[in-house]
Amino acid sequence: MHYLMKGLSLIRVKGLKRYVVVPLCINLVLFALAFGYLFSQLGGWVDQVVATLPDWLGFVGFLVWPLALFSIVMGLALTFTMVANFIAAPFNALLAEKTELHLTGQPLPDQGLAAFLKDVPRMLGREWQKFVYCLPRAIGFLLLFFILPGIGQLLWFLFCSWMLAIQYCDYPFDNHKVPFTTMRKALKLQWKHSYAFGISVYVLSLVPLINLLIMPVAVCGATAMWVDKFREALRLPD
Repeated sequence: MHYLMKGLSLIRVKGLKRYVVVPLCINLVLFALAFGYLFSQLGGWVDQVVATLPDWLGFVGFLVWPLALFSIVMGLALTFTMVANFIAAPFNALLAEKTELHLTGQPLPDQGLAAFLKDVPRMLGREWQKFVYCLPRAIGFLLLFFILPGIGQLLWFLFCSWMLAIQYCDYPFDNHKVPFTTMRKALKLQWKHSYAFGISVYVLSLVPLINLLIMPVAVCGATAMWVDKFREALRLPD
């Protein structure tokens, strides 16, 4: 939570605000479209579920709406984040780069527009790596979500928190060309900080309006954690 709050202060720093605008707009538009579409379809889905219930379970029909809405919000918090970050990956990487420069005063090598454009395919490829890593695990944990009441929800919550830690912490790692597997191992070594950060992001991702700001805030917060916890440990050159 400390680093997420630090990210909230960093997005207001003069010189960083301009790099927050694009990820924020992408987040806002995609979330509005995704939630609007799902909510418009929710009524039909609920009616179909209620219609399949036997007469003696008719009294639980009123519970289907809140359960369906809760499931959509929880699922959307992860799936929407993965899609939105895939589209916004180059801008999030740029935001992480400028945030690190602000925190350390040390620019990354190969800066400039030409170097940035050259790196865009690699950034998108990195997002694909995260997606491939996430998808089979998400399917498994989502099945447990419905099969094991209570335990399944807890496992899904922890899985989403871990994936959000990977999602946002990866931007400063990738800016330094740290391999994806090395990044995951580094997060595991600092698992308390990684999970605490991911849980904070996930909880706030479930809060309306606040979740619209979560992308740039999490990028800045993850970069601050990179500077404090990982940069020196990996012995990267200044």
